[in-house]
Amino acid sequence: MLGYLIMFDNLTNKIESAFAYFNKITRLDEKQADEGLRKIRQALLESDVALSVTKKFIENVKPKIIGKEVLKSVTPGQMIVKIVYDELTKTLGDKAKDLNLNHVPPVKILVVGLQGSGKTTTSAKLGHFIEKKLSKKFLLVSLDIYRPAAQKQLEVLATNNKMKSLPIVEGQLPIEIAKRAKNATSISGEEVIIFDTAGRTQIDQQMMMELKMLYNEINPQEIMLVADSLTGQDAVSIASEFNKLINLTSITLTRLDADGKGGAALSMKSVTGCPIKFLATGEKIDQLEIFHPDRIANRILGMGDVVTLVEKAQQDLSEEKIKETEEELKQGIFTMNSYLSQLRQMK
Repeated sequence: MLGYLIMFDNLTNKIESAFAYFNKITRLDEKQADEGLRKIRQALLESDVALSVTKKFIENVKPKIIGKEVLKSVTPGQMIVKIVYDELTKTLGDKAKDLNLNHVPPVKILVVGLQGSGKTTTSAKLGHFIEKKLSKKFLLVSLDIYRPAAQKQLEVLATNNKMKSLPIVEGQLPIEIAKRAKNATSISGEEVIIFDTAGRTQIDQQMMMELKMLYNEINPQEIMLVADSLTGQDAVSIASEFNKLINLTSITLTRLDADGKGGAALSMKSVTGCPIKFLATGEKIDQLEIFHPDRIANRILGMGDVVTLVEKAQQDLSEEKIKETEEELKQGIFTMNSYLSQLRQMK
């Protein structure tokens, strides 16, 4: 099962409870519609969706639910599911958004966020994604001179996964490191530079002043906020503060494999106007998934996520192994090991 499915279980259960009310109704009137909307509103708020987002969501859905099409429908529950699905998808961002790499190289990506949100690991995952999925050369750069061993952490991640990082020079300030990185890529030719910035335990003035200076020096094309989804409403407030300062272009949500409420994802896009582009679902280097609003909406409404599961299966089914098994079958060979391999791939 995909990691992020756990995060949305709470919201899914509450939404399904609201839909159970609608599904019992054969003919819908306005009083019943209001009661059902109250249940949906309650489900969203209890799942940590921002009050302003919840209010707007209900305001957008209500005219459609009490419209003639639903009121006259033989099965209003089904039509209401579709209406809520469409609004959920819209709230989450309509469709997946690509990284903003359409610039003269090197494209600069500035990764920002609070301490402990997973910026360093996400920076490494992002590099892996850019190399494997987009076939571009990149350089990892740590600008975090404050957290003990932060620069070393990124260096180790790069070394263990055969990725390139900027060598550490003790005593350099973040601005100096940024300048050195740009000079280095002008010689070595990397197409993308990923800057992992320092975080703090809270948004403070010193952090923001330094970040603004780095923003002006680097002139990034992609400014990615890494936000811990378990922080709920705090994550939304944090995103708003960062967005005011440096105009975010994307959000990555981490710890989607944990048992949280899932409301932050619904709130982020609506509050900041900034698209969620990735979900981080674990610690492994390849556990970074493109954010698909329609699939998340499917999941929240308890409709599953067949498309993503199929894509995951396609990645796991090695083409070489398939051809190998095909040849064995042509030759009339099918051992217990072949059978075991087939079961593992199907699983």
